[in-house]
Amino acid sequence: MNKELAYKLVELERKIEKHDENIQAIFEAIRQLMAPPPVKPKPQIGFKPN
Repeated sequence: MNKELAYKLVELERKIEKHDENIQAIFEAIRQLMAPPPVKPKPQIGFKPN
């Protein structure tokens, strides 16, 4: 599904290349939202031996 969305965004971008920069900023924001979130390391649960 993301591949289809990314492809459609590229197609739309090509069609509106002559439009103002605000539309390009919208496309960039959509791409950032599509990117997977960074993985945070989980803290270990339990006792630590001395």
